[in-house]
Amino acid sequence: MKIKFAYLLPNFFTSLSTFFGVMSIIASSQGKFEKAFIYIILSLIADGLDGRIARLTNTTSKFGVEFDSLADIVAFGVAPAMMLFFAIGENYGRFGALISGLYVVFGAIRLARFNVTTAENDPRYFIGLPIPTAAVVLGSWVMLDVKYESGFDITILVLALFLGFMMVSNFRYPSFKKLDLQKNIALKVLIYIIILASFIYLYPIEAISAILSLYAFYGVFRGIKGYFKIMKSKR
Repeated sequence: MKIKFAYLLPNFFTSLSTFFGVMSIIASSQGKFEKAFIYIILSLIADGLDGRIARLTNTTSKFGVEFDSLADIVAFGVAPAMMLFFAIGENYGRFGALISGLYVVFGAIRLARFNVTTAENDPRYFIGLPIPTAAVVLGSWVMLDVKYESGFDITILVLALFLGFMMVSNFRYPSFKKLDLQKNIALKVLIYIIILASFIYLYPIEAISAILSLYAFYGVFRGIKGYFKIMKSKR
């Protein structure tokens, strides 16, 4: 019974992630965008727990990997796309629908590529922007637009397409899975975490958007920097 429970536990959190994703879609369709965004965050937490629990209990399986990808396309593909569409996209007709649809398609491609190449890649990096990160970034942009009535609707739609391209790009993003915190830098990292946590406590949406947006654009910056470095070495 203990073994069976151990196998069920990570899949329970995967199911929970899917459920929160569906709740987010329903909330978006009702115009409750703050609630929809909270559900995406809850999906992110559940998604993070399922993999860690599976590794800790040594219950990783092919079924779990496939189930996780199906859950991710709902929670981090369809849910933020529907949030984008109902908040902004539907005001722009076919263009808004197209952007929302392309975001989901690129997210699905990202997940499929990750599943078939994960064993070949350096665990310190993700190839392409991870779909959970893209979902939270997109959701935070929509929330900021709704909260401040920014009027940057077209910009956000274009940036949503940018996130889609980043997911299927070859830009490398740090995974933070193999952090080696030496004693001389551990205190500095702790201080940074406290400062970030304070920022998130005071301005949750703004802080999450700023931090993860920087991460999303970091891959582009790193890729361009690497390209010029290679070009310089060839001269």
